Amino acid sequence: MKKNHLMRWLLATAGVYAASTGLASAQDADAAAKVLEEFNATASAASNFRIDNLWILIAAALVFVMHLGFSTLEAGLTQSKNTVNILFKNVFIISIGLITYYLCGFNMMYPGFADGTGNEFFGFSGWLIPGMEAMGDPGKVTPGGYELEMTVWSDFIFQAMFAATAATIVSGAVAERVKLPSFMVFATLLVAVAYPISGSWKWGYGFLHDIGFYDFAGSSVVHAFGGFSALACVLVLGPRLGKYAANGIKPILGHSMPLAAIGVFLLWLGWFGFNGGSVLSADPVLVSYVFVTTALAAAGGALSSIVVSWSFLKKPDLSMALNGILAGLVGITAGADSVGVGASIIIGAIAGIIVVFSILFFDKIKIDDPVGAISVHGMCGIWGTLAVGMPFFNGGSETISFGTQLLGTLVISAWGFAFSYAVFFILKMTMGVRVSEEEEVEGLDLREHGTPAYADMHTS
Repeated sequence: MKKNHLMRWLLATAGVYAASTGLASAQDADAAAKVLEEFNATASAASNFRIDNLWILIAAALVFVMHLGFSTLEAGLTQSKNTVNILFKNVFIISIGLITYYLCGFNMMYPGFADGTGNEFFGFSGWLIPGMEAMGDPGKVTPGGYELEMTVWSDFIFQAMFAATAATIVSGAVAERVKLPSFMVFATLLVAVAYPISGSWKWGYGFLHDIGFYDFAGSSVVHAFGGFSALACVLVLGPRLGKYAANGIKPILGHSMPLAAIGVFLLWLGWFGFNGGSVLSADPVLVSYVFVTTALAAAGGALSSIVVSWSFLKKPDLSMALNGILAGLVGITAGADSVGVGASIIIGAIAGIIVVFSILFFDKIKIDDPVGAISVHGMCGIWGTLAVGMPFFNGGSETISFGTQLLGTLVISAWGFAFSYAVFFILKMTMGVRVSEEEEVEGLDLREHGTPAYADMHTS
């Protein structure tokens, strides 16, 4: 508490006390009470600001943990000879994601951050983070247009963690056969340009926001975008060697299910920040509600995927159960703050069923996705977005239209697919996107990085 504020409070308190004991006039008491009321309101607002801002920073840290989860999940579900390559890509993604979001992404995604005006289709309000030149000016550090109870830097770091996630989704789908330099170029463009543009259509007050499209924390903005970007890249890249033969599908098993399981539980933990932070305040009711719907949807997704995959595959499949958890989390992300608690279980359970059949379907049509990213993020991202527009799940709300939800998720998915296909195809024609057969057989760790992940094991 600043010294002059404390003095005002003491004087006001003394004035009120004096008036109550007959030592001062009623006029003096009114003036003192007014000062005291203003002080209490200011103190309360400052306290709320600090709490809200702190929660957003904690949420950002939780979303950061998700990048460790993606790394271990992808590494566990792929062959040991490609582990270093998987981890290297994830190190690059979070690093380039933060830098490009700082340079241009944030102001492209929120072109009207300072005044809340936004832009319908594309806008750019300048380089770097707005407010960097205004240390100590609350009006610029906390722009009033968006009415956020946080600093612009807290909002930046929280949103930057989301941006990098989109490229991480693609990383798993193209694993074990993509050229590292080509992927690095692609990931940079995806995070720096493609994601901020479509993100602005909803979260930057763009045209999807204007027509009433609802996506609380990113079932479409982040996940469907990333999933269909991954689909485009896989179509250009092709399947891994030996995956599909004339006599059927040959499973290429991941080398560490413990790593995969650790990754999923880290992602589940991080999702509390992903969804909980999207409240954009520390509102005790909304944050706790979002935590509950998020957890129940994940559990529903796990159980339904276990039952369905066990029935069809005749064995309890751990990888399907893990992807069921992620499917439930992706499915609930669009409506974690608005659907009913019981509805969140059903949304998660349906997502768990979708992911099983989707993974089997893509394998049947020879689209090779080592970690199931297209199914988890793409298909379940669409499902979660559509669920918000269904009266059964949203409590009969007329403010969210199913048709608008369908349009919004298709537009975002199509944009991610088209941008990624074009960029990846150009890279294929110029740099090449696929390693040689010899490199793929030997493993990317030795051929591209010169070191194995495990010193006593060079090949899987």
